Amino acid sequence: MSHPVPPNETERLSALRRYRVLDSEREHCFDDLSRLAAYICGTPISAVTLVDADRQWFKASVGLGITGTARDQAFSSHTIMANEVMVVEDATKDARFVANELVTGSPHVRFYAGAPLTTRDSHNIGALCVIDSVPRQLSEAQKDALVTLSRVVMTELDHRALHEALAKTLGEVKALRDVLPTCSYCSNIRNEQGEWSSLQDYILEETTTRFSHGVCPACAQVHFPKFNLYKDGKK
Repeated sequence: MSHPVPPNETERLSALRRYRVLDSEREHCFDDLSRLAAYICGTPISAVTLVDADRQWFKASVGLGITGTARDQAFSSHTIMANEVMVVEDATKDARFVANELVTGSPHVRFYAGAPLTTRDSHNIGALCVIDSVPRQLSEAQKDALVTLSRVVMTELDHRALHEALAKTLGEVKALRDVLPTCSYCSNIRNEQGEWSSLQDYILEETTTRFSHGVCPACAQVHFPKFNLYKDGKK
């Protein structure tokens, strides 16, 4: 069974992987949102799904004993194709899913509804979905609630990514605060391999910090005195 592929698939996968969430440990906030979705929609199954290149992985789930599926079996592969809730009232009557292993076998999906998980740069990386083993419908209020919860899931993913970025930055700052062996004459730094390099090269090698360049007032007076780049020491 094949699956649809968004026209911006390369960019979409890059957006997904920026979150560094695939195969991460379970987290209460996502479990709680999944349970809340199931409660609001009255379904025994719900999941926070992320659609990778060839698989669907569950960041959180209720009523499922698996952590993911092949992408060509994933209902969420179809959800990410549009920016609205996708509802399948009876999968046995839908040509896209009638032969799907999740329909013909456990968990015997009949009903599915999913709201896409959309990043700030408009990439659909997965879905918040609810599932039942009997045909059914959702009210407009339930659809709206599913969309709202999908936005909360994305807020939590953004917070998670920000927390990791801050932790990495703090680690880099701490590393730079450690005692570094420097040359008394040229101020070059010796790394752990015993190699010497300039401060700039060391920082570029050991951290993600990048540099912009300018000319300070003291150097401007020494190297470019006739251009008067700074007046009274100020630009």
